[in-house]
Amino acid sequence: MRLFLLTALTMTAFAANSVLNRLGVGPGHIGTLDFAVVRLLAGATVLGMLIVLRARAGRGGLAPGAPGRRIVGAGSLLVYLFGFSLAYGALDAGVGALILFGTVQITMFAGALTLREAVPARRWIGAALAFAGLLWLFAPGTGAALSPVHAALMAVAGAGWGVYSLSARGSVDPLGATAWNFLFAAVPGLLAGAALALRGVDADGTGLGLAILSGAVTSAMGYALWYAILPALGAARAAVSQLSAPVIAAFGGLVLIGEPVTARLAVSALMVLGGVAFASLPRRR
Repeated sequence: MRLFLLTALTMTAFAANSVLNRLGVGPGHIGTLDFAVVRLLAGATVLGMLIVLRARAGRGGLAPGAPGRRIVGAGSLLVYLFGFSLAYGALDAGVGALILFGTVQITMFAGALTLREAVPARRWIGAALAFAGLLWLFAPGTGAALSPVHAALMAVAGAGWGVYSLSARGSVDPLGATAWNFLFAAVPGLLAGAALALRGVDADGTGLGLAILSGAVTSAMGYALWYAILPALGAARAAVSQLSAPVIAAFGGLVLIGEPVTARLAVSALMVLGGVAFASLPRRR
């Protein structure tokens, strides 16, 4: 139950990133690249402060860990962050989350098979049910506009996030690993920020606030928690659990962006959450 609740909290944070990004970028409060850079730097700042405070309290070190793991983590994080923000220049929150986590699922299942992780039949069945629910939610006739270019950008972001999640396997210091991933990624992020500053930051106070909230809270804290629970979930179950995020994002869009409540959405939510629950059942002795 504790693992389930922590996973639900993490998925809510992931879904909140979609809604916050769309709230900032959609109405023009902030540019797509500006949102990504501010989000990255805010997350790196908060996480850096946390590991320094932790070290001063004697509860952990400041070593970044294996350089190869940090490079993979930072690189895949950059691919995810920038692809994510650019895609939300045209995609709705729920549609973008569907493409993102659908691609994440494919990437992580492929990683599980490559790493020869055991994938029980119930997990395949649960994944199929959850993914069918997502297809039903965004099937033709729902009125959801889809730009091929922006959909492709979100798919690239999903692949980046899948690799980022797989790189968390075996992490013994979730907070430290997440912090150093952000800090490594912040180096090219600062360069991008400098370039944006030269041409003028395309943002108002609302846009900057949403980007900072996304970086400092739902990204920094959410990703640290994700790194903490991933070893217990395993690659396959983690892939399935993330399919709940698009449904949460769609409901967030209903409340905050004004998308209509439909029977299709309710049925899809039941299918996705039911599939996730079935896939997460413990193996019988």
